[in-house]
Amino acid sequence: MTMKNMFIRCGALLSAALFWAMSCVAQPASSDTYLASLREPMNARWPLNRTVNIVFHGHSVPAGYARTPVVATLDAYPYQTLVTIKKYYPNAVVNTITTAIGGEDAEQGSARFTSEVLTHRPDVVFIDYALNDRKLGLERAEKGWRKMIEEALQAGVKVVLCTPTPDLSARMTSPDDPLTQHAEMIRRLAAEYHVGLADIYAEFVAMIGRGARIADYMSQSNHPNAAGHQVAVSVIAKWILTPEQYADYSAPAGSNLNSTASD
Repeated sequence: MTMKNMFIRCGALLSAALFWAMSCVAQPASSDTYLASLREPMNARWPLNRTVNIVFHGHSVPAGYARTPVVATLDAYPYQTLVTIKKYYPNAVVNTITTAIGGEDAEQGSARFTSEVLTHRPDVVFIDYALNDRKLGLERAEKGWRKMIEEALQAGVKVVLCTPTPDLSARMTSPDDPLTQHAEMIRRLAAEYHVGLADIYAEFVAMIGRGARIADYMSQSNHPNAAGHQVAVSVIAKWILTPEQYADYSAPAGSNLNSTASD
């Protein structure tokens, strides 16, 4: 073998190795397939269907707090996710169960995860804590998220991690803002554990880039209004609907999909 051929062969092997390494980089699960096992029983008709339990665990936003102390349960994204599911799965027997507590952070939420979340025998758990995790700092918050993810996976339960809805005090387009940093930590964990990622924060940042006024989507500085919750639903629905259903789905104005937002 000539020196030139040797270099060519080594270069080809190196390129193949780099391609393999890049393909093995950790990434979140695919929204097309991750919850496919959930769609099957929701699509089945009696007597072949079964009850599906979807749990929303977190703080005041999934709990439905609007302008505190008002709790707008029917506007909040857990209930509106159920409305969306029933539109596309009319034969489904499905519960959306909210275990969220206003003011709670991931450390507190992880302490009751087995006793108050997994006891519902969920098919999937959506976790949303980043807004309140800022008071913990990244290190303590990450421990709480890891504990919840690992307990769910050990129980055979699917997990979708939610990045935060807005806070008007945050500089959402800045990588130095604590809320942005917590969102990035959640993305990293979703990739590491290869679980679902509902990147609500990225959707709102994209809306800012298109000129949206985030205050129009808020009941108060840290709680979305009905339109803000619909933005969250538009991101969450991608995990529950099939790609074909999602293409048909109507999302709020200002988001990456087309429809009309309301206050």
